[in-house]
Amino acid sequence: MSSDHEAGDVPPLTEDIAPGTATDPPVGSDDATTVTVDGTAVELPAGSTLLDAVEAVEKGADARGDSADGGTAETVPALCQYGREDIGPRSTCRTCMVETDSEGLVPACSHPAEDGAVVRTDAEAAVEARDVNLDLVLSNHNLRCTTCGKNGRCDLQDAAIENDVEEPRFGVLDDRDAYEPIDDSSSFIQIDRNKCILCNRCVEACNDVQVEGVLRVEGSGADTRIGFQNGAATMEDSTCVSCGHCATVCPTGSLVEKGIEDATTIQIPGFTQKNSVGKSYERDGSPKGPMTPKKAAERTERAASGETERARESAKEAATDERRDWP
Repeated sequence: MSSDHEAGDVPPLTEDIAPGTATDPPVGSDDATTVTVDGTAVELPAGSTLLDAVEAVEKGADARGDSADGGTAETVPALCQYGREDIGPRSTCRTCMVETDSEGLVPACSHPAEDGAVVRTDAEAAVEARDVNLDLVLSNHNLRCTTCGKNGRCDLQDAAIENDVEEPRFGVLDDRDAYEPIDDSSSFIQIDRNKCILCNRCVEACNDVQVEGVLRVEGSGADTRIGFQNGAATMEDSTCVSCGHCATVCPTGSLVEKGIEDATTIQIPGFTQKNSVGKSYERDGSPKGPMTPKKAAERTERAASGETERARESAKEAATDERRDWP
């Protein structure tokens, strides 16, 4: 892994906001490498991870048309890795565990593809680790898929189906009294934190790609959640500019564009996304100020500070000139 990264590095334009993972060290290999995955050797460019190797083997099999007999032996999901726009990995879900001949079990998304590495996706320990970690993710997720706006286009749902999950061993989040209200206060995005798996994709899209500085991870332990950098309680009162990038990268139904939040649900009379949770924050309808009040306030504060400093310097110069003119 590269050692050139300095902890003080800050990506352009994010000096006043907390970044996602843009300041994290790179996780890929330093040089081009050759990695063997389930008996198939694949060449990778510099900056690659073991997940890149797994995906390269799968794509090669698909291109050859022998995906039934070729490719990797087992499916390797990676819920916190987006794969585009440099979002992730965060290595939080641990659903992409594989076994290497030299280091044992490692998360494929954040482990560099070292030259000559041999990887097995079907090792018993790797399969068990992925299954357990996927069940742990599901245990803290509202599995009301039939009323979810991302039913049929959900990465977590796909991972559960591909891994033959019939009933998560640790149960699911199905205590309505413990549900957090749906945040339906925004005109553009609906938030259901009961479906959030804390993958951090939205935070990175907001802070590192769009550079808006709206979202953050807050709290700790069981109280960890996605919140707002200006401390707002709802999306309506945050500094959101409604670009929609967070909803685009969200792997579950936690963030869904308004207007399609019920588009893919199974229509059952009287049963919707909202009343499946039972509580929601609604838009109050009052007029709002600038789309980015936090940034506007910061600019105003900096401008005022600059004016004060210039006035102080002018006063010093005037006093100096008076002393020079004294007979």
